[in-house]
Amino acid sequence: MAADTPRRTAASHATDRPGDTSPFALGLLLRRAHWRAAAVMGEALRPLGIELRHFAVLIELVNHGPTVQRDLVTATGSDKAGIMRVVDDLERKGLAVRKAVPGDRRVRAVEITPQGLELFDAVHVAAEPLAERLVGGLGPGEPEKLTALLTRLAHPADGEA
Repeated sequence: MAADTPRRTAASHATDRPGDTSPFALGLLLRRAHWRAAAVMGEALRPLGIELRHFAVLIELVNHGPTVQRDLVTATGSDKAGIMRVVDDLERKGLAVRKAVPGDRRVRAVEITPQGLELFDAVHVAAEPLAERLVGGLGPGEPEKLTALLTRLAHPADGEA
């Protein structure tokens, strides 16, 4: 009977539970942490009528100004069709507009509107207590340490990818 049972190795037990030593543990924990953070931040966005995918585009527009859609695809990790739907939603809500790019009639840049900037600021106010709740189980100084470590992981020094 034992010959019929597939042999399991330590690596086949990758989980995101405390104590997992598999090489996949960190990635799985980061994924779970992302899901939890996305759910918490989604709570802040829902009453304001947008989702995280919309807010990701607004962040790019605030940080970089008018941006062509193909650059939004790259910046948000989305795809072309997904970005088109998000920009359509933002336009419909009056939060962004598409404008012609001088010198290229085929390309449109997406620009945040004053209403979009107002909403962007409102989201930050609404998210503050939820962000505090997200890290509520951490000790003094730990949220800052976690942020610093994740920043180093997400943005490695040149040549460390």
